[in-house]
Amino acid sequence: MDITEEIKVEVEQILKKTDCQNDFACYRSGFEDVSKANLINNGKLVECLEEKAKYCNNSFSFGNGRFCKCPLRLYIAKNFNK
Repeated sequence: MDITEEIKVEVEQILKKTDCQNDFACYRSGFEDVSKANLINNGKLVECLEEKAKYCNNSFSFGNGRFCKCPLRLYIAKNFNK
């Protein structure tokens, strides 16, 4: 995936404010290594669809689902439909 300078600037601002135990593998892979997820709640929340999400420090459970509070994952879901 081509990452424009505008995207790089936006993402760099997000990275500065985000803690990631996976060292931002999603970003370092050019947004190719991204866990499956659904954008829900009118684009305000990401629902995690993979079992490994329960080991992520940015996920939380609610009801029967797991959700993501990572601003970078939300950015990816909104901008790249991943």
